[in-house]
Amino acid sequence: MEKNISEIRDEINKVDAELLKAFEKRMSLANEVAEYKIKNNMPVYDRKREREILNRVEREAGDELGSYAKVLYSTLFQISRSYQLKKIENKSDLSGRIRNAVETTPRLFPKTAKVACQGVEGAYSQHACDRLFSNAQIAYYKTWEDAFKAVESGECKYGVLPLENSTAGTVNKVYDLLGKYKYYIVKSVRLKIYHSLLVKKGTKPEDIKEIVSHEQALSQCSKFLSDLDVKITTFENTAAAAQYVASSNRNDIAAIGSHDCTELYNLVSINDDIMNTDSNYTRFICVAKTLEVYPGAHKTSVMFKLPHRPGSLYDVLSKFRALDIDINKLESRPIPGRDFEFKFYLDMDTSVYNPDLYSLINELDNELEYFKYLGSYSEII
Repeated sequence: MEKNISEIRDEINKVDAELLKAFEKRMSLANEVAEYKIKNNMPVYDRKREREILNRVEREAGDELGSYAKVLYSTLFQISRSYQLKKIENKSDLSGRIRNAVETTPRLFPKTAKVACQGVEGAYSQHACDRLFSNAQIAYYKTWEDAFKAVESGECKYGVLPLENSTAGTVNKVYDLLGKYKYYIVKSVRLKIYHSLLVKKGTKPEDIKEIVSHEQALSQCSKFLSDLDVKITTFENTAAAAQYVASSNRNDIAAIGSHDCTELYNLVSINDDIMNTDSNYTRFICVAKTLEVYPGAHKTSVMFKLPHRPGSLYDVLSKFRALDIDINKLESRPIPGRDFEFKFYLDMDTSVYNPDLYSLINELDNELEYFKYLGSYSEII
């Protein structure tokens, strides 16, 4: 007699109850293993043993179910390792440093400091800096790396740099610099960007033969530019482009930049409606050489490398799912000199007071070949 759906589901429920008991027993044994490893100073991850078990399980489950069994047991191993690492978290140097920073960082973000920005007065980095600090002493540098070096040398306490734009995407060079230098993100700000077409007084739209600006600004105004028959020249900064137009003896050149540059450089705006979209935001980060975690930190950023094998990214992302930690950005960057290998930059939304965050960081730091904690911080919107 054929079973009806209710009878089949009843049998599934019984199997699930047996699986749950077996799972509880397995996790209890995993706890015993963790205690043994703590006592004997052994690593949590035993790649050789896991590989042997996965191969055996796949083989014994047969052709039809082998790959599914392998996924099931891979997940079990991930959960087991996570559970064990919770037991030995107090031995993690990184977790300890983050907790110490939470306890020792001043309660209030500083109102004033010497801050490195790329560009010149009127740059969007300056506007971001003014949102972060009420009275910053800003030092301007020609390139983003020069700004990083100023923080490295101690010439500046902080650096403020653009990381991504809602229209033009990520600022790849800054991501690469985050991987190169040992800095921490201590704050971020989301700045609404307004671009204008800036010219010297007396210049008319029909006079313009060349437009200069930073590549990100040019990308954010690409629709406007596509209708023009003019030369496009990239500059290291929008404010530097405005400064160049102001100092030039030409009357056929324009810059794309902030409207504030009109007053700074004695220019005029002949078009304030040149962006691809009105919803144009750039996210700026404030970096420091020392680890600082201010109260209310609700974002954490990390960077890591993964082995070039199937499922490696899935294995990492499954840890976030297991701990119910939300990922709001995942960016990959190629590793120079290593074909088809990538670094991953990841932002997660969770409070720095969440104990699961420390478990996750501890787990990633223990398991991955390269793992870099970039900071926990709040973002001004």
